[in-house]
Amino acid sequence: MELAIIILNYKTPDLVVDCLFSLQDQEEVKQGRLIVVVVDNYSGDDSIEKIQKAIAQNSWEEWVKLVASPVNCGFSAGNNVGIKTVNADAYLLLNSDTIVRPNTVSAFLNCLSTHPEAGLISPRLEWPDGEPQISCFRYPTPASEAIASARTSVVTQLLKKYNVPIPVFDTPQEVEWTSFACVLIRQKVIEQIGYLDEGYFMYFEDIDYCRRAQAAGWKILHCPDARVVHLRGGSGSVKSDLATRKRPRAYLYASRARYFTKFYGQAGLWTANLLWMAGRAISLGRELIGNKEPHICDRQSQDIWINFLQPLKEPTLPTTKNS
Repeated sequence: MELAIIILNYKTPDLVVDCLFSLQDQEEVKQGRLIVVVVDNYSGDDSIEKIQKAIAQNSWEEWVKLVASPVNCGFSAGNNVGIKTVNADAYLLLNSDTIVRPNTVSAFLNCLSTHPEAGLISPRLEWPDGEPQISCFRYPTPASEAIASARTSVVTQLLKKYNVPIPVFDTPQEVEWTSFACVLIRQKVIEQIGYLDEGYFMYFEDIDYCRRAQAAGWKILHCPDARVVHLRGGSGSVKSDLATRKRPRAYLYASRARYFTKFYGQAGLWTANLLWMAGRAISLGRELIGNKEPHICDRQSQDIWINFLQPLKEPTLPTTKNS
């Protein structure tokens, strides 16, 4: 198969069905050049029944396959289940909270063939009204943690080469890493560096994989001709928690600890935390003096230390209904 699309579901069957509707008119579906694998990540609700019903009612059986994971094993492991289900030249990892614009699959495949040096290709992520979302970034570093916690123009300017978000591009550009809300991965990359690291339950696995691919000589390419609507936060609560400064799930910080330790060592994790605390001292001072609203999440000052003694331990699978 030329292309396999992997959609990971966890308690979002309606979003999955909407995503499948956006794929059904892609030319490659009509030509039989792609297959969609929907992995239900042990939702424990009526997801499987709803998705199966939609597949049957819309005659999608020829190009949609539903796979049930026996456990909620997280984003990396769930996508790995889908990848291992089918052999393909490339795999498009696609969040359930996405809508694929017309001709997007063609744009991906064209970019794949014209840029053999690109191991991973990302689309332009956008809101339903077409407004672009920032989806390409620099690597998080210990220094970038000070920028995030301080959130002041002086600190950002002083450390601007470490600032993680980068502007939206209108032309293809090489980037350091890209959001895995939607990403195309060449099969040869997987053969060379392996699957997504299942030590991350959710978050930071995309940065990890991009770093591993680049270390192996592959480029990460942003392809704005491929356009995908991302209903950000629809497939999980963490992004909405961050936006409203609620306390996010502990696995976010566990993944952060794993990332910094893998790529900067345990001393790097400690440095990242100390620089975060230094930046937080700056923002706290501005809040107290200038009566400004805080921007950090509830209990973040303590949560950044989650797993700091055992940062590489395997994740504990969540059991709550909102996991």
